[in-house]
Amino acid sequence: MTSYTLRNASPAKTKADAVVVGVLQGADGPELADGGEEVAKTYGRKLRPLLSTLGVSGKAGEVVKVPTGGAVATPLLVLVGLGKEATPADVRRGAGAAARAVTNAASVALALPAATPELVRAVVEGYRLGGYTFTTYKKDAKDPKQGTPADVVVLTPAARRKEVTTALEEAQVVADAVVATRDWVNTPPGDLRPPAFADAVVAATKAATKGRGAPKIEVTVHDEASLAELGCGGILGVGAGSDAPPRLVELTYSPRGAKHHLALVGKGITFDSGGLSIKPAQNMHEMKSDMAGAAAVVQATLAIAALGLPIRVSTFAPMAENMVSGSATRPGDVLRIYGGTTVEILNTDAEGRLVLADALVRATERQPDTILDVATLTGHMVVALGDKVSGVMGSEDVVRDVLDAAVAAGEDFWPMPIPEHMRERITSSKIADLAQHDWIRWGGGLYAAAFLREFTAGLSWAHLDIAGPSFASGGPSGHVTSGGTGVAVATLVDYARSLVAKS
Repeated sequence: MTSYTLRNASPAKTKADAVVVGVLQGADGPELADGGEEVAKTYGRKLRPLLSTLGVSGKAGEVVKVPTGGAVATPLLVLVGLGKEATPADVRRGAGAAARAVTNAASVALALPAATPELVRAVVEGYRLGGYTFTTYKKDAKDPKQGTPADVVVLTPAARRKEVTTALEEAQVVADAVVATRDWVNTPPGDLRPPAFADAVVAATKAATKGRGAPKIEVTVHDEASLAELGCGGILGVGAGSDAPPRLVELTYSPRGAKHHLALVGKGITFDSGGLSIKPAQNMHEMKSDMAGAAAVVQATLAIAALGLPIRVSTFAPMAENMVSGSATRPGDVLRIYGGTTVEILNTDAEGRLVLADALVRATERQPDTILDVATLTGHMVVALGDKVSGVMGSEDVVRDVLDAAVAAGEDFWPMPIPEHMRERITSSKIADLAQHDWIRWGGGLYAAAFLREFTAGLSWAHLDIAGPSFASGGPSGHVTSGGTGVAVATLVDYARSLVAKS
């Protein structure tokens, strides 16, 4: 396992297999960023011609390897573009790109901007996540520990400050939670059906609560019999077409001194064929990521507990497999959600809102101060915001705080409205309380949020639609690697931090 440490030392004199230095797009050409001053002094006037010869510009995402030939203590300099400002977001992305550029190095020193806790966090999270790989199913896969450095040193003049040391430790906790989320999302859907997913959550919770001083987290798993007894018609209806029965996993973290109560709800569709409203075959393999919301809220809960944040968290992860069979829910059927609300089904491919509805009502019964739900909910949100930005909507104050948390976490969210006229659409069913879907082409993401709001009992709430950023179909970018991204985990943790800070 890689060890991360802090050191106040010159990068030019640091003996490591590779030293990573940031490069800015300066007004007069590329220049080394904070952290690389000693390297710049060592090269002196030779630096600018060297950067020019190598074609270094400093633009974000740029990575250039430079054999030093003994000019500095390390044999290899890795120059990473940070853009014009080197904000924590820029540094996080740059560190991620560097992690993929440094291979087979036993030790790495990161001489990136790291004078504040926020920057140290960005360096550690970026490097840890940028080097992520998922090789479980590769025939000739090496041990994931091989090829990764045993020692990563973050060079910073603030190495002895307590808040900086804390930032280093907490960044590793959050990064580990994101990595675990990515692992679950990347697992083939046949190996992570609802019962297996529930078992994986139980196992992860037991591991997180094992040992002296570990946090206490209660976990409850409702199987199909329990769901029927409770009357969770949404979860049961979505899972009716699969021979793998649905589950509802509930976690409770109640530390002493908690002054706030946060409820997290995550969509856990382990595979989404679309049901009888079947999806096109193209890219259906990516529907294994339809449980990314559930994975995110579970891992965020475990991270919050590991960090010892004094906040009560109630987490609900409804899990179902949306398949095609003779027992599948049909368009035109009516399902009764937990609590009694009836819903007419018009499109079985709009299933996420049904499992969330059951879980949201369960969450309201705990009387939390705030509810956040996370879901790969609608393609409409991808059309609106693209595949790298998540939408957030709900109570204005909660949306504002989520956006602030996302900035701190280095994740991109954008506020979206829930127009009041959407209520006319969701109550348009002639035979049930609500219509699960309609065939108006526009505003489907807003419709889905308005539907979910009906199950929040008027409590403070926000809906995070991560349909686009939850799965990266192309190549890696910055600290985000291909496949499952683990989006929203860090934002949820930072949101919990913000609640604690207010107390």
